[in-house]
Amino acid sequence: MLDTAPLLARLVHGRRPGHSLDAPFYTSPEIFAADMELIFSQHWIYVGVEPDVAEPGDVMTVDIGKASILIVRDDDNAVKAFHNVCRHRGARLIDEEKSTVGNLVCRYHSWTYDLTGSLIHAPHMGPEFDKSCKGLKPVNLRSLEGLLFVCLSDAPPADFDEMAARMGPYIAPHKVRDTKIAYQSDLIEPGNWKLTIENNRECYHCDANHPELTVPLFAYGFGFSPEELDPIDLENARRYEALRLTSHAEWEAMGLPSREIEELDTRVTGFRTERLPLDGDGESHTMDTRAACRLPLGAFTNAKLGGLSFWTQPNSWHHFLGDHIVTFSALPLDAGRTLVRTKWLVNKDAVEGVDYDLANLIEVWTATNAQDSALVGMCQRGAENPAYEPGPYSPNTEMLVEKFQRWYIGRMTEQLGL
Repeated sequence: MLDTAPLLARLVHGRRPGHSLDAPFYTSPEIFAADMELIFSQHWIYVGVEPDVAEPGDVMTVDIGKASILIVRDDDNAVKAFHNVCRHRGARLIDEEKSTVGNLVCRYHSWTYDLTGSLIHAPHMGPEFDKSCKGLKPVNLRSLEGLLFVCLSDAPPADFDEMAARMGPYIAPHKVRDTKIAYQSDLIEPGNWKLTIENNRECYHCDANHPELTVPLFAYGFGFSPEELDPIDLENARRYEALRLTSHAEWEAMGLPSREIEELDTRVTGFRTERLPLDGDGESHTMDTRAACRLPLGAFTNAKLGGLSFWTQPNSWHHFLGDHIVTFSALPLDAGRTLVRTKWLVNKDAVEGVDYDLANLIEVWTATNAQDSALVGMCQRGAENPAYEPGPYSPNTEMLVEKFQRWYIGRMTEQLGL
């Protein structure tokens, strides 16, 4: 990283506002290493949901760069996180993504840890050995109404509590803790993680590339250029804006906070939320826009609750509907590959084939993810082309991409002490 610092400093200082980044930000292995050190090791990273470890003894592994983390539910029903490293000679404790255990046992030399991380058995170490100082190393973990975030730093950003206080009322009615994971998809996008996030932060590309997603989503919900619309489209856009405001008032009268909170580039832990109306029957992200699951979430009785979006910097986006939840995490693998992990959550009492059809539940976002992966790969190949140079963002449809870049450049500037 030290050898990369001068290049990083030059690129960070030279970033042109309102434009995409210089090519090395997307292609350089050295800058990727800096991203992992300065962004993914220093900030709150979304990794999953409490239903991933629904019962005591459930364990989930998550890799963030070279770090492997264990998410564990202990016997007191508390969710904890530890480094996936035995304190004896460093062996990885758990290889599987999901498992259920009584204790955490290293298969190398049988060092054994309970679910609180304490070392309880270390054979052949002699009477003088003190087990109390060789427990698993903890990882900072926070749950935002059932959404799990970890931070690898010993000094995590202190603003998580403020985000949780503001976002909690939005998410709580959807009762994440009372859901189960109906399906998980792991897709490796052939592009740098920043291209994955950039692509997510705009819908400029949606009409031309996402025929499934644009069935439930209004085209006007993610920005447009008024001067380019004909009178009919302009009137439709005005009707949509009136519907958005009316819907916010109706939902908030039902106890569902809905209005936009925009903090993508103003905080260390950047985030954004808003509940938006859906097209058609307006119930869910499905091809017929009707609810995919017969059992609603929480105590909902009205199916037309729109879609609550929640984004966090640097690696997540989420959609909360009345009948199900879709969560996404972007986990960098190397300079040109990113794991996009998608989970579909339904009421924990819902039965597949009775209360929901899995194919219908996942159809829209399975198609959209595949389309986005192809787009990200196309941009990665473009960034590797010697002819590439940063291009201008649309001020009407790519303003949230610019906010992501401002957040990223701002965080790199501070972390590098520039």
